[in-house]
Amino acid sequence: MNKVGFFRSIQIKFIIIYILLLLIAIQVIGSFFTTELENQLVKTYKDSINDRVNLISHNLEQALNRVPSGAEDEVTPEEEVRGIISEVASEDNIKLQVITNQSRIMATNDYQSQSDVGKKISNELVQSVLTQGGTTEIKEMQDRETKDQLYVIVKPLYKEGEENVTVGWLYVVANIQRVYDQLDNINDIFLKGSLLAIAVSAFIGILVARTITKPIKEMRRQAQLMARGDFTQKVNVYGRDEIGHLADTFNDLNSRLKHSYATIEEERRKLSSVLSNMSDGVIATDNAGAVTLMNEAAGRLIGHDPDDIIGELLIDVLQLEDKIVDITELQESGSMIIDFSSEEEEFLVKANFSTVADDEEEITGFITVISDVTEQEKVEQERRDFVSNVSHELRTPLTTMRSYLEALTDGAWKDKEIAPKFLDVAQNETDRMIRMVNDLLQLSKMDAKEYPLQKERTEFVSYFHHIIDRFEMNTPEHITLHRDLPRGKYLVWLDKDKMTQVLDNIISNAIKYSPEGGTIQLKVENNRHHILVSIQDQGMGIAYDKLEKIFERFYRADKARTRKLGGTGLGLAIAKELVEVHHGKIWAKSVEGKGTTIFFTLPLMNKKWRGER
Repeated sequence: MNKVGFFRSIQIKFIIIYILLLLIAIQVIGSFFTTELENQLVKTYKDSINDRVNLISHNLEQALNRVPSGAEDEVTPEEEVRGIISEVASEDNIKLQVITNQSRIMATNDYQSQSDVGKKISNELVQSVLTQGGTTEIKEMQDRETKDQLYVIVKPLYKEGEENVTVGWLYVVANIQRVYDQLDNINDIFLKGSLLAIAVSAFIGILVARTITKPIKEMRRQAQLMARGDFTQKVNVYGRDEIGHLADTFNDLNSRLKHSYATIEEERRKLSSVLSNMSDGVIATDNAGAVTLMNEAAGRLIGHDPDDIIGELLIDVLQLEDKIVDITELQESGSMIIDFSSEEEEFLVKANFSTVADDEEEITGFITVISDVTEQEKVEQERRDFVSNVSHELRTPLTTMRSYLEALTDGAWKDKEIAPKFLDVAQNETDRMIRMVNDLLQLSKMDAKEYPLQKERTEFVSYFHHIIDRFEMNTPEHITLHRDLPRGKYLVWLDKDKMTQVLDNIISNAIKYSPEGGTIQLKVENNRHHILVSIQDQGMGIAYDKLEKIFERFYRADKARTRKLGGTGLGLAIAKELVEVHHGKIWAKSVEGKGTTIFFTLPLMNKKWRGER
């Protein structure tokens, strides 16, 4: 397994997140702190300047409004104004100018500008204020030369007792740059403190992240070992927190997986042993039909090494190209005989197909069981030939015999005590033989594919009700027919006459073999793509080893009783052929002494069946 990238490591992510959270917190606190500090310092400085300006302007107004007495040593208002202005040292970063209404500088505390006293002021801001009239102008601007921030005030000086009449103007320039420099120093200190805090936090974050990621890394290493099948190691538990509980759970998972892995391995060995020792061949495929498993028996039957067949398509392996197009058709075919014969030797293989489905009944694969049925097919073919020959040879004489026996029954035979009984038995046997011959002819035609079906769209439940109604009219009183049929509509594609023959054979057998007071259960179930029909009696039942043979021709589970009841041994064989030609399956379940149940399926109509119509 590839190592985790540096920036994808959970430890690095923890540290980055920790630092980012700290940075956000510092940024928010710092931004709020510096903004509030700046506002407070600037406000305090401006308030201080405004207070001094108000005091100075008050003193200047008193000086300018004083009326001279005329004494020789008396100080003139201009001299008094200069004295007040000179008391404010320019080193305080405050420059003052007193301006007359004629825009001339009366006094200034800036020693470098003493030569401007008596001259007209050239400052555009002051000239603009003088032009507008008696309003105080306060503005913050930047010095063009030094780029320092300046706090500028132009305040009118009013005549005593007349607030709208100015006697002069006070022009104040205060350098506020030192406040901003102080803020810059504070920001530098805050930045250095933040960097130190980040460094300390990163170190602490590494320690904290290691305590979290160390057990996770151990669990990752253990998961890699488990993926390779090693369940011997355990994860260390460092505490009782969530990660400690996760480690406990991981160790418990390890133990359970170890047990499950051992169980699966044991089952795999058992399955491998069973497959290896089976006489029948087994082929497993995925849902696309590609071979995933084949045992040795299957390899011997098809003549290929199982290892060489893995990945090949089942259709190609079993040479089914001419019989099916898509692998999903195997679900409907159920089983088929595949001819692997060569010019020198006849070789027939029977393949039984079944599906593998998941919990949602979606097909995930197919299982094919193949077996050599060459000899069985030869015997079956000989039996079929025999049935065909015998039926054709015996039908005419048996019909003639019946005609003579009917004539004798009408009175030709003179013995009135023995003749009727004899003739009655002969007539019954003749009828039975004729039925047998007819059954044999029917089977022969079906084997030769000369028995066409007249299929039509049929609602099976109502059709089945009709069949049962007909039987109930002639059923002995000691037999009860119990229906368990759904109310829904189940459409099937079938030949009604042939399916009636199937149901007649099965229900007739159930009635024949049911004891007095017996109940025959007739049931229909929806089995996804098929309907499942079952007919259960409470008769004597059939032995388990004979159950599969009841669908063979001429086979009778109880030969004496079958002859007594008039059976030919061909009814279920015909039923089997007719069900299979309808793309269905038929089978039986039985318990001796408790009765027998005959099951058969019919496919529900879908697009394919509609197309056949």
